[in-house]
Amino acid sequence: MNMNDMIVVSVDDHIIEPPDMWDKHLPASLKDKAPRIVSRDGTDTWLYEGREMPNVALNAVVGRTPEEYGFEPVGYSQIRKGTYDLKARIDDMNADGILAQLTFPTMALFAGTAFLGSKDLTAARAMVSAYNDWSMDEWADGAPGRFIKNAILPLWDIDACVEEAKRVARKGCHSISFPDIPAAVKLPTIHSGHWDPLFRVMVDNKMVVSAHIGSGGMAPHASMESPIDAWITTMPMSIHVAATDWLFSSVFKKFPELKISLAEGGVGWIPYLLERADFTYRHHKAWTHADFQGMTPTELFHRNFITCFIEDKFGMQSTSYLNMDNVCWEGDYPHSDCVWPRSPETLWEGVRHLPRTVIDKVTHLNAMREYSFDPFAILGRENCTVSALRAQATHVDTEPRSGLGGLDPRKGSKEPVTSADIMRIFAKAAPKEEAKAA
Repeated sequence: MNMNDMIVVSVDDHIIEPPDMWDKHLPASLKDKAPRIVSRDGTDTWLYEGREMPNVALNAVVGRTPEEYGFEPVGYSQIRKGTYDLKARIDDMNADGILAQLTFPTMALFAGTAFLGSKDLTAARAMVSAYNDWSMDEWADGAPGRFIKNAILPLWDIDACVEEAKRVARKGCHSISFPDIPAAVKLPTIHSGHWDPLFRVMVDNKMVVSAHIGSGGMAPHASMESPIDAWITTMPMSIHVAATDWLFSSVFKKFPELKISLAEGGVGWIPYLLERADFTYRHHKAWTHADFQGMTPTELFHRNFITCFIEDKFGMQSTSYLNMDNVCWEGDYPHSDCVWPRSPETLWEGVRHLPRTVIDKVTHLNAMREYSFDPFAILGRENCTVSALRAQATHVDTEPRSGLGGLDPRKGSKEPVTSADIMRIFAKAAPKEEAKAA
């Protein structure tokens, strides 16, 4: 086997939603209540119920020179077209040799939490369904075999969550984007039993809980003066807090077939976490009353948790401590951690020493199984390899570009970028007053 023979499916990427995404999916009576793009001084932002939602393009830096990652694009004119246009996205996937992606929202936030606290919850409920219809009917179904469907939910209403989960299941959706720590966004905890009706529907329809880092609150960082490198380094593994909470919860005892994906979390840190969890259980269960029903925490983790990585050579050298039936690859397009357009090269460096059977699991078979996804039936396996896909993209320009514009609040400075600098970018990119509608 060589790199070009690989078939690569990613379980974590992102979409920058286009301005017209609501047009076909809301009744006329609600269209004036839908989020809309407002523009000012080159900045494009979603406006909903009078409040600014996340800037459309923050961290959508794919295709830029690395020196300009920190500029943070703030408008559609400053980002690669593949971030929001379906045809251009397929071109970029082909150029990168990537067969399929599972995409998380940007405007709605990773788990749809942008709609929490809406003034008109009836309208918000319709927005959630409309978002799902756009992402499935236009985005995923617009390119059959290229996207794993991923839905958001009206998280403020458990009955509506159940109803929406059933509805999207009928559309062939097998992933629900759910906050990694619901309590961090002021929702009931996973320990309360509140979410059990939803989990039952998900088990019945073989749907994965896709918990992206930061979906239940911002990843922690030491201080505002800390170098941003420190935050970037620890950000993926910060999901260990949520992972351990789910691991010691009763969720997987009640729903042993439910799966949770720790999206963008990496895998290299997992062996020690599980060693520590087993020690904690063995050493403290007499007084904590933890009960793994005859299993160890490691065994439960290996049964119920899906993990993924971009570049993790240490993790791929620690396969005896992982369940390689539940490890997947992720691309993170178009964010700054993605390695487009050299994803296969980076992935191959980490897995080339493994048996082909294991490589195939990590690169595509695990994702296909866990998300009930079969692109081969649509496209034919022979058309899904890195080499076959790249042969369709010889026209795609993949050269890095500079001078695309964006925020550069530290122009000319050579001092290390800090967390405070990034927070100032966020604040500057999200003006609070209404701008001119695009």
